[in-house]
Order: sequence, then C-alpha cells, then structure tokens
Amino acid sequence: MYIYGYDFMDKFAITLLLTLAVSAVRAQTVNKKYKLDTQVFASNAGHWYGIKDKHNIINPKRKQLRYAANDVVAIGDNILLFQKNNGGWAKNYDVTAALTPDQQDSIRNDKGNLNTTFDNGTTYTHVSSLADVYRVTGQQKYADGAVRGIQFILSAQYGNGGWPQYFPLENNYSRHITYNDDAYVGIMQLLQDVKDHREKFPFVTDDFYGRVVQSFNKGIDCIINTQINDFGEVTAWCQQHDEVTLQPAWARAFEPPSICNAESANIVLLLMSIDHPSAEVKRAIKNTVNWFKDSAIEGIRVKTIAAPPDTSQYTVSKTDRVVVQDPSAPPIWSRYYELQTHRPMFCNRDSKVVYSLTEVARERRSGYAWYTYNPQKVLDKYPAWAQKWLTNN
Repeated sequence: MYIYGYDFMDKFAITLLLTLAVSAVRAQTVNKKYKLDTQVFASNAGHWYGIKDKHNIINPKRKQLRYAANDVVAIGDNILLFQKNNGGWAKNYDVTAALTPDQQDSIRNDKGNLNTTFDNGTTYTHVSSLADVYRVTGQQKYADGAVRGIQFILSAQYGNGGWPQYFPLENNYSRHITYNDDAYVGIMQLLQDVKDHREKFPFVTDDFYGRVVQSFNKGIDCIINTQINDFGEVTAWCQQHDEVTLQPAWARAFEPPSICNAESANIVLLLMSIDHPSAEVKRAIKNTVNWFKDSAIEGIRVKTIAAPPDTSQYTVSKTDRVVVQDPSAPPIWSRYYELQTHRPMFCNRDSKVVYSLTEVARERRSGYAWYTYNPQKVLDKYPAWAQKWLTNN
C-alpha cells in the first residue's frame, strides 16, 4: 500500500514526516525570527553523533534530521522530553534532533533512570533554553520545566556550596566539586541570571527567588574556600576538589591534583562579574591575577601538525602537537601546574606525571588541551575591574 510514493512498510520515513509535520503546525504561531542559542548544546550533540556509546538510550539514525534554531517549539518540546523525573538531564544527546516516535518512546520510558549530570554543558543550558522558549511562547509547560530544573540544581548542591558532576551521587570521582569543563561556572551563571535578570524568569516566585540567591551566595563561598593556598602562596583552583576536605583531587587518570589555569580563568571572570564584590571576592581575584602573571610562559607556541595515523584503543590520531620556540609568541599557560613546585606538568593515562608535552603519549598529546590562553582574558579585563572596584573602595 502506498501514499504519495511512500510504502507503509517504510516506517521510519512515514513517522519522521509526521513528526516534522506536527512540529510545523505547532510552530506556526511562534515568531520564527527568534532563534535559540543551540551552540550551548554543541558538546552534547557532538558526543552523540561522534562517539558510539552502548549506554545510550537512543542513538542517531542515519541522516538524522535536525531542527533549525528558530524551531523554538520543537526544540523546547525535545528538552522537556529529555528531562528526567528528578528535573535534571542526562548528557550527550541532541535536543535539536527531529526524533522519530520510536526514539521518543525510548526516551519517555527512560525518565526514571536518574543518570543526571552537569557534565558537557548539561542541565543548566537546558533550563536557560526552556526560559527562552517560555518567553517566546508563553506556554506554562516550559516555565514548569525550567523551575523543575532549577529545583534539581538546588537539590544537588552540597552544604558547603559546591556541586558534584553527577546527581544523584555516584561512587567515583564525579562526587568531587567539579570545576572541570566549566560545569560549576555554568551552574553559577544560570543562578546569577535568575538573581540579576528576573525579567527572563518571571515565573520564579519570591520564595523560590530567595532560595536561588542563597544558593548562589553559597556557591561563591565555596569558590573562596577552595582557592588553593599552596604553602602560603594563594594561587588558583584545581579542576576538582574533594567534596569533604575541599582539597585538590584526582579525577580521570590523566587529571591529577594540581593548579589548573584553564578552568580557573573562567572562575575569576565569574567573580569579576559580581556587582559590589565583597572583600573576600576582591582578594581572591587579586591573588589569582598575581598567580596568572607569575605562571605565564613566554616564547613558545603549540602547533598542531599532520602526522602518520596512530591507532590506540581510544581513537585514531592523524595529527600531533608540538611545542616550538617563538620569541614573538604571546604568553601561554600550562593547563596544569604542580602543587608545591609550580612546574608546568602533564600526565598520561597511567597517571604518571611528566614535565614536557613530548613525554605524553600520542593519543593524549593530540587529544587533550594541555596549554591554554584563558588567563589572558582575565588579565585583559582586570585593569578596568580594578579601576571600578579597588579605587576608593
């Protein structure tokens, strides 16, 4: 049996067309000029399409269609569909995918699997996007989803103000307070948006608003309390800190306790965004700026070069990274600095610490960001910040 050239046995084609058709009808009343910032989901989407994971509830279909950024209703409905029963989200799915009914059913049936996380830009980006969809559509379901997401974030916060990578807690390093990949900063920026820009969140009640402000302030306290005082020298932060002792801690096998300049830069930028900062916040910023100045590396540049394919159990690398001498190069920073010695350090998957990029195995050398320019963003903004908040303050 055929309709318009499609065989009813071609279930994928029919169901996908029906899904797109329903979405198009729903979206007719929405201002199509408004576009969601779908780039905030790039890490999640990239992992879904680029890495086969046997634990995924659904995997991409061949030539899976995706909604455009102005398909606000369709994307908003996807975000709600992926939301778990506890209000959070699992990582590494594409909320802009035009899902088939079978894929949608699989996601609905998995809502009780609480593998919810902040990793790879998850949960806080979903909440912010739902608030945007509500602002465009006025539909209460998107506001309700955003509120449930914020409630999840508040529930996941430790008493000391930090957040783990996963909640509910798992029995591994994800229990640590996680600054890695800006998970902590992403959460805090969302709470700050609610605190400072209530017009985007008109559905937040006064009582709930007070809880958000309290959570944000506790988050700042945790940042202050985890700044590394290394034998009297206040430096910056590690990618992760023990959730009990607040000390720098191991995460993955190649992510040792250390001073981590990449993530620390964005922590400082968050602190610098605070209006009327406290004396503790000012001191934390000044100390980190001094550390960034002291730890800058001059005269080198990191180049990515073509190289013969190198096969490991993790990937096939077709490039390599090398450090070259260049007197004209701008300042650069190592991602990791060793505690106590403050030497630039690197690490292999066997957890062996080394002190040059050439000593890192090829797969990790080309597959991880061992150097960063992030501190320069702080140094560029610091003079104006200091003029505003340190002069006559």
